[in-house]
Amino acid sequence: MSELRHDPVQKRWVIIAKERGQRPIEFKEEKEKPIDPKQCPFCEGNESKTPPEIMAIRDPNSTPNGPGWKLRVIPNKFPALTIEGELGRRGFGVFDMMNGIGAHEVIIETQKHNLHMGEMPLDHLLLVTTVYRERIKDLYKDKRFRYVLIFKNYGAQSGASIAHPHTQLIATPITPRTIAEELDSCKEHYLAKERCLFCDIINQELALEERIAYQNRHFIVICPFASRFPFECWVLPKVHSHDYTETPDDILRYFVDALQKTLWALKESLDDPPYNFLLHTAPSTTPRPGKPTYWSTLPYDYHWHIEIIPRLVRVAGFEWGTGFYINPVSPELAAESIRKILEKRAENEEKQ
Repeated sequence: MSELRHDPVQKRWVIIAKERGQRPIEFKEEKEKPIDPKQCPFCEGNESKTPPEIMAIRDPNSTPNGPGWKLRVIPNKFPALTIEGELGRRGFGVFDMMNGIGAHEVIIETQKHNLHMGEMPLDHLLLVTTVYRERIKDLYKDKRFRYVLIFKNYGAQSGASIAHPHTQLIATPITPRTIAEELDSCKEHYLAKERCLFCDIINQELALEERIAYQNRHFIVICPFASRFPFECWVLPKVHSHDYTETPDDILRYFVDALQKTLWALKESLDDPPYNFLLHTAPSTTPRPGKPTYWSTLPYDYHWHIEIIPRLVRVAGFEWGTGFYINPVSPELAAESIRKILEKRAENEEKQ
C-alpha cells in the first residue's frame, strides 16, 4: 500500500507509491549525443567565447581570460538577472514589481569536458566548493542581494544547455519562496522547542539508520523521509551550522568526500542519470527597515545543506494541480541501494 508522508521542513505531503516498485534499472534512459569539445565555449582554448572571467584559479604564468586555468568563474552570457541598476520597487494595482537586478554567474569546474563531479579528484572538488563559499561571501557585500543560490544542472533533462562540467549561481534581491518556507519552519520549530529542526531530523535518522545513505565524521547523507523524487539525497553537516560560508577548509574536506561519493553512487546505480543539486544556506543578514530582529534566531534555527535530485521521473498534471509529489521508490530502498554500492566500493579500495 502506498503512503502519504509529511515533510516538516517544507510542510508538504508526498505520496510514496511503493507498490510501483521501480528499481534502479527501470530508470535508465537513452543517453544524449556527445558534443565535440572543440565547439564547447567552456573548454580550454575557447575563452574568447565567454564573457571575461570574474575570478579564476590559474597556473602562475598564465594570462587572465586565456588558457592555463584550473577553474573559472564568469558571468552568464544570457543572465536571468543583471547586476547593473537599481531595484526600483513599485506597485501596479494589487501587484508588486521591481527591476530584474541580481547576479548570474557560471563556475566552470574543470578543463576536462566530460569529468563527472562524482569522479572528480577530491582536492580539485575542494577547490570548486571553496569557490562556492568565496563567491557567496563576495556577493553578500552587495546590500541589494538577499539570497545567493548555488545550483548544478547535469544533463539536458535537468536543464543543462552545455555539457561541460559547471555550476551556476544566482543572487536575488528577494528571499526565494522555497528558502523562506524552510526558514519559517525552522524558526517556528526553534521557538517551540529551542532545537534546530534539521538537527532533530539528523538525530532521528542516526537512531533509526534506515535512510542513511552515507556518513563520515562530519557529514551525513540521507534519503529524506518524505522524499519528493526517487533517490533524492540531502547532504548535511552533523554539527549544527547555519551558514555554508562559515565552513572552514578542514570541515569542507569531509563535505567534499560526502558529495563526491553520493554523486558517484548515483551515477553507478542509475546509469549516469541527469540530476540537479541545490545548496541551501543562510540568507543575507543585512538588517531590514522595520524588521530589526528578523534574523535574530537564524544562527540557532537554520541548518545549511545540499539537496540532490536525480531527474528520473517527470512532474505531471497531478503534481502541478495539487502540490503533492508521487515518488515510486521508497527512501529506505534508495538509501539501501546507495549504501550497498558504496560498501562495495570501499571493499574494492581495501583490496587494492
